[in-house]
Amino acid sequence: MTAEPQHAELPDLPPHTVDAFHRGDFWLVQPKKGGHRAGMDAMMLAAAVPTPFSGRLADFGAGAGAAGLAVASRCRNAHALLVELTNEMATFAAATLAYPGNADLRGRAAILMADVSLTGKARAKAGLADSSLDFVIMNPPFNPAHHRPTPDALKRQAHVMEDGLFESWIRSAAAVVKPRGGLAIIARPESLVPILNTMDGRFGNAEIVPVHPRADAAAIRVIVRAVRASRAAMQLCPPLVLHDDGNGFSQRADDINNGRASLFGD
Repeated sequence: MTAEPQHAELPDLPPHTVDAFHRGDFWLVQPKKGGHRAGMDAMMLAAAVPTPFSGRLADFGAGAGAAGLAVASRCRNAHALLVELTNEMATFAAATLAYPGNADLRGRAAILMADVSLTGKARAKAGLADSSLDFVIMNPPFNPAHHRPTPDALKRQAHVMEDGLFESWIRSAAAVVKPRGGLAIIARPESLVPILNTMDGRFGNAEIVPVHPRADAAAIRVIVRAVRASRAAMQLCPPLVLHDDGNGFSQRADDINNGRASLFGD
């Protein structure tokens, strides 16, 4: 991820940066200080989608659009719906799509301001119709309320988990994804049990990749991919190790971060 060195014509925004992802295949306009700034988590989540994917995907809690656009960048026939609740981050997502460096993705991406925790007719009225999508990815707020609280309200909303969040987000994903459609979610390891419990009866064939900073360190993330209405058994996959002996990324992590490989090898 590198900063764009040249000035670009952008809407009137709060302080922001324009950052390259996938080695400049797409760019993200994101807040410089307040709010959520995307990084490796978004790239790992996007990498859970199979490379041949060519359907319609929603990025729940999209922020400025990093994960959804990373899918569209790697999966050249995919369409991404960037679903965001806050006006502030939706404005950054709009600036991202308007950025000249994203012209080739613009026709395959759209923004929807909506609350993914809505149910039934309210959810459909908001633009998330039942069985209308082929895949949902989500990077929900997964920090507990007591975990390193921040005074920044927008960042707190993006990072701090409310009670029942996994239930409401996964319930909505199950409603809007077609049978045999996919779900991918990134979270902390301590959230794995509630995620799997919430998926029970909705998604099956769960594949789990633990993410370790180094080979001898405990996992810091889990990425779960599952299939709507599948009854296949869960699989615990080989881990993703982010760093080798040095400070740089491992080759596999670098390939995933730059859109050259999928997380599950498909």
